[in-house]
Amino acid sequence: MMHPVLMLGGSGQAGSSTAAMLRDWYPDLPLTIAGRDLARAQGVADTLGTATATTTDLSRQDLGLAEATSYSAVVATVWDQHLHGLRYAQDHGIPYLSISSGLTDIAPEVIATAQRPTTAPILLASHWAAGAITLVALEAAREFGPVETIEITAILDDQDAGGPASATDMERLADASPAALIRENGTFRWIADTATKVEGLDGTTLPGQYVGILDVPSLALATGAPNVRFAFAMGESTGRRHQGTPSHDVRIRLSTASRTTTHNFTHPGGQRPVTAAGIALGVERLLTLQGTPVAPGIHSPESLINPTHALTRLQSTGALLTQH
Repeated sequence: MMHPVLMLGGSGQAGSSTAAMLRDWYPDLPLTIAGRDLARAQGVADTLGTATATTTDLSRQDLGLAEATSYSAVVATVWDQHLHGLRYAQDHGIPYLSISSGLTDIAPEVIATAQRPTTAPILLASHWAAGAITLVALEAAREFGPVETIEITAILDDQDAGGPASATDMERLADASPAALIRENGTFRWIADTATKVEGLDGTTLPGQYVGILDVPSLALATGAPNVRFAFAMGESTGRRHQGTPSHDVRIRLSTASRTTTHNFTHPGGQRPVTAAGIALGVERLLTLQGTPVAPGIHSPESLINPTHALTRLQSTGALLTQH
């Protein structure tokens, strides 16, 4: 019997959605929903079955957990600003996954792993939707062949922007780096002029911006594409405009000098199931519920997760991918 997966922030939107998805995929996988409010965490656990609840204190090195407890992995769905969740995983030799550090905040996680490279697998998944969109883009690129330019644009519905923790993360990351990281002619560089237009799946345009996000180096280095950019806009999604409920809309454009294809990815349930799927894909891989055992050290979603499997999982949650 596997020890429970410790879900830090498990009673929040990302954590509770991921826990529900893991329960759907693996009915017998034990989960521990951890949060500051025990009653709220217990309420989430009660809806899952084979789940327990606990309080945690991320400012403490031991997370405030009882010494006798054991876990199979630590999943930080909130910002682990003290790195105590990561250190706890390293101390216990179990996998760790984080989603909130962002491109400008991963240095402490990288250094912590470099200093103790053989203790535990560390999955840095602070990508858009925890790496789900990068994996979809890689699946599209696999069918496309050698690609010179990857342009991704995403629309986050302003009525589906996540909970308070997500809003705080977005504000923190925007303040940390108002510039955007792109790859241009094979060179990674930061650009200060980030304003752009983002086209929705129905052709409607919104004011948006290029962003510094882990998807850019992940896609550039995985495909060899010399030109990669990622932009997003916040506003009315195609789903809300036409069906009345927020959707999560992403456009992936792949091109060479002579050929261009566009893949439209949308989820009628909004961004929550997409992010939850991204996290859940990382958890199942780290626990070897899919694939071979994961070695200790630093990992990113595309270095561990099969893109074809990821797309199948996403489609099973209701996501749609069409090519134009």
